Amino acid sequence: MNVRKYGQGPRHLLCLHGWSGSHTTFAPLADPEFTLWCPDLPATTADGVANGLASLIRRMPGPVEIVGNCSGAIYGLLAAQRVPVARIVLIDAFAFWPAYFQLFLIPVWGRLAYMSAFANPIGRWIANRSLAGHRTEETDLTDGFSRVDHDATYRHLQILSSIGPASQFASARGDIDIVYGERSFAAVRKSAAIWKGIFPRARQFRLDGAGHLPILEATSQLKTILMQEVPCPVR
Repeated sequence: MNVRKYGQGPRHLLCLHGWSGSHTTFAPLADPEFTLWCPDLPATTADGVANGLASLIRRMPGPVEIVGNCSGAIYGLLAAQRVPVARIVLIDAFAFWPAYFQLFLIPVWGRLAYMSAFANPIGRWIANRSLAGHRTEETDLTDGFSRVDHDATYRHLQILSSIGPASQFASARGDIDIVYGERSFAAVRKSAAIWKGIFPRARQFRLDGAGHLPILEATSQLKTILMQEVPCPVR
């Protein structure tokens, strides 16, 4: 697992990118307060990714905080079932599988639809324009797909669809923060309420003005949340 570190701060954050992301996703959050550990998530199996992350957490100086963006939050929760962490920050995380993702998994046709939408510049332009209400004018929701291995990205979609209901994470240890963009997808905003039901003691934050790219669109707001101190976990 390739891991890039940003900074040398006293707080150690394991930062897990979303569907079309990479270790570069979290570069805007670099700060003297943090050491950001940013892996490129392999497209193996759910257990394979989670076990790899758990192994990385055991090698990190503690206490470790997981910051998961979109689908990266799900992998973070899976890892936290294997090793205790101080905090898990769920950023714009889906708590259920929206119908539009299911379409991409229809045998044969679904992969063609994915490739048409995300593997060519015209499809990405159309998708980004159609999703303008869920981003700021300065950001591009499909830009990350111009730099990915599409076989691996499609494999992540298959892996995530197999993980099961969000309720399985109810016993997660560590503090939970639920963070979502004010203008993000309806499924994400609905998911924030679902996560709060699963983790009733969690703190919930709405990022004003942000869409589905809050690391870029609400960097200062997000840093303020991450700066908040958390207790050390029970080892």
